[in-house]
Amino acid sequence: MGRRNAARKRRLRTVAGAGAAVAGAAGLVAGSLYAVQTNEGPQGAKLAGDAQARSRDARPRTAQAQPRAAALATRVAGRLGGRTAGAYLDPAGRPVVTVTNAADASMVRAAGAVPKTMRRTPRTLNRVTAALRRSMAGTPGTGWAVDPATSQVVMWTDDSVTGTRMAAARREARRMGTAVRMVRVPGRLHTLATLGGDAIFGGGARCSLGFNVQRDGQPFFLTAGHCGNIVQNWTADQQGAEALGTTVQSDFPGDDFALVQATADGQSAVDLHDGTAQPITEAADAVAGQQVARSGSTTGVHTGRVTAVGATVNFPEGTVTGMIQTTVCAEPGDSGGPLFSGSTALGLTSGGSGDCQSGGVTFFQPVTEALQAFGAELP
Repeated sequence: MGRRNAARKRRLRTVAGAGAAVAGAAGLVAGSLYAVQTNEGPQGAKLAGDAQARSRDARPRTAQAQPRAAALATRVAGRLGGRTAGAYLDPAGRPVVTVTNAADASMVRAAGAVPKTMRRTPRTLNRVTAALRRSMAGTPGTGWAVDPATSQVVMWTDDSVTGTRMAAARREARRMGTAVRMVRVPGRLHTLATLGGDAIFGGGARCSLGFNVQRDGQPFFLTAGHCGNIVQNWTADQQGAEALGTTVQSDFPGDDFALVQATADGQSAVDLHDGTAQPITEAADAVAGQQVARSGSTTGVHTGRVTAVGATVNFPEGTVTGMIQTTVCAEPGDSGGPLFSGSTALGLTSGGSGDCQSGGVTFFQPVTEALQAFGAELP
């Protein structure tokens, strides 16, 4: 019985995430394994929506008002469909929804959110992002996302983008005029495979468990797709003695999520690395400006803000779209781990730039998309 309880305790702790990181990872490296070292520069780029965003290295204290405001912003923006460029939370935590006419502004106000009239139409912003997909897709170290607060598309480049590639990026931005704002991300973006809440191991790599889920009454868990692509059988220890599960579906690039069939039921909670766990009761879409936390085996729990949603990131291995961009720091070994706000699941750690000493930029796969793709749900 004692051995069984110890295994259950380990499994409770394993509800966070990891990734896999290659020694000396460079550039926007997706699917890096067992990180040994990285050489990232200090982080200081201004990204979409982060005028008020400052990461705090502390246990998450996200109030329940934040998830509620984010859910309201998402719901109201959904009603507008193609007539909005999205929603965000302002520095006061109020839900703001972008609009193009007075009738929509009245509807947003009546729903309890704050309307903001856009300087550019959603159609214009969509044309800009489509043009960037045609011209910049496949250029590692670049990416872009719509910033609803400024009605612009923010395009970023990391330190690996130099010479002719940087000249091409600048030329493309100039062609779009003021609709595009370029920012520089110091350091090099890469994926962050290894632990998460607790480590999951396989094939010489270690990644993080994201969230425990169920499908057809059977236990599964989510992790990063660049981890699932390379590991079939997962264990809770590096020696491979304690089986955790088997990868049954994996998607990367394009998306970055994988589904693992677990050997036993897992609780819906995230390891806070202080002897306690945060229960997870629901999944939702993230909103720009939202305060969030990430749990990882390498760096524990760190917090920050969402700076953009629907972001496109060009890794050397391929392009991923629809990502959550944040100011939360992460390091190799944190891939696959959970992004959350209070008791709400938001995403799975994919990749980023920097470290938790100098700061950085991290991207997450939305968990709602993974749940829908796999037909899974939280326990």
